[in-house]
Amino acid sequence: MNSRVDVAVMIGSGVPAGLQALGKRVCWVVLVNGERRGTAFATRREAMECQAAWLQILQDGHAA
Repeated sequence: MNSRVDVAVMIGSGVPAGLQALGKRVCWVVLVNGERRGTAFATRREAMECQAAWLQILQDGHAA
């Protein structure tokens, strides 16, 4: 089965309270086959690094 790993942006009320308390109004999350995996990231770069890790895990044959 081919898995899809995406980075999605969350804006406004979708941002977790912890990030909002730090003044963040936007965050990024990683979706594997449409399901959120892991935490919300304060930067797109962090989310892209997580996406790369998921892609490597899936390439190595581990299930999502």
